[in-house]
Amino acid sequence: MANRSLGVGLVSVGWMGKVHSRAYQALPAVYPELGVKPRLVIAADTAPDRIEYATDVLGYEQGTLDYHEVLNHPDVDVVSICSPNFLHKEVAIAAAKAGKAFWLEKPAGRGLAETQEIARVAKEAGVLSTIGFNYRNAPAIEHARKLIAEGRLGRIMNVRGVFFADYSSEPNGALSWRFKRELAGSGVLGDLMGHLVDLAHYVLGPIEEVTALTHTVHKQRPIQQMGVGTHFDVVEGGEMGDVENEDYAAMLIRFGSDSNAAGAVGTLESSRVLVGPRARYALEIYGTEGSFMWDFERMNEFELTLSRRGEHLGYQRVMAGPGIGDFGSFQPGAGTSMGYDDLKIVEAKKFVSAILGIEQLNSNINDAVASAAVLDAAEKSAADGAWHTLPKFESTTAARKAN
Repeated sequence: MANRSLGVGLVSVGWMGKVHSRAYQALPAVYPELGVKPRLVIAADTAPDRIEYATDVLGYEQGTLDYHEVLNHPDVDVVSICSPNFLHKEVAIAAAKAGKAFWLEKPAGRGLAETQEIARVAKEAGVLSTIGFNYRNAPAIEHARKLIAEGRLGRIMNVRGVFFADYSSEPNGALSWRFKRELAGSGVLGDLMGHLVDLAHYVLGPIEEVTALTHTVHKQRPIQQMGVGTHFDVVEGGEMGDVENEDYAAMLIRFGSDSNAAGAVGTLESSRVLVGPRARYALEIYGTEGSFMWDFERMNEFELTLSRRGEHLGYQRVMAGPGIGDFGSFQPGAGTSMGYDDLKIVEAKKFVSAILGIEQLNSNINDAVASAAVLDAAEKSAADGAWHTLPKFESTTAARKAN
């Protein structure tokens, strides 16, 4: 039986645009049961050399300097939006109005208001969305969600999450758009903490209350011309400009009564300027009958302990393998590791599965709104020092108690 063709459009051919493209191309080999063969139709970027790369290397049939040509192309069924944060709202809303399902990188908008606007237009247009919360696709994380839903860890008591990175630890790292509030919105809150909040929601359930603090370590950085280089570039002796958003954020959280962690409390921390952690994205979950620990830097393993009739056992190191999340779609046995790009292939699979009506396990714009609401509450709390209560959000994939 022939595979169904799925026309793909891409907006922005940077690193993430390349990752999305490879993910689509991998679907027939990794998930043949989908019965779909993505066709890379057209890619847009503001840089001619990137357009050339999209057609000559990635295999897109066409390239354009105007992203509207992607949205208006009759052969495009889905659009990947991998542009900088300040273009997310504009492009996502335009995609929704064009009737195109979209896969949007996070943060969806520069804050809660923009994210809610994207969600409103997507709902009115009746288009399906997926958000780039890729860490939830790690087999260990999927396994933790399952363990907690089954009650294997007992009543969840407390949670500790950290998303620590060093990508901005160099004081002379270039003042890119990521450090400007108008272009990026918040700093490490929207970048790393957004992922961590989504993990908490996905594995444990909705966060109900939050109090927070934020801090900017490097208050100035050397100015870099827009569109040249990345925030990884080091500029010596350049003119300095102000960093307008936070480098570090910390939260105290309480989970809602409808979550699988009802009554639990926890701490969430994120930093982009630490020296040491490269991508220490870790989650620790402590229950009355067991505990779970995972760190993205060792993505293919986790530590688990479960009680047996009051006997408290030490942690066991568990290697992800077939039967744990989507691991078996990539590797035949434990010890042969999955990588970062594989998590995006899983994300693409969930997106396409939802489009085909097979199952809706994909993160969606409502998940992005729920995460953005926590970040918005954290920013307000950092300013006023108070606890802030979150509303309940519908149509998310947050873990909830069974009815």
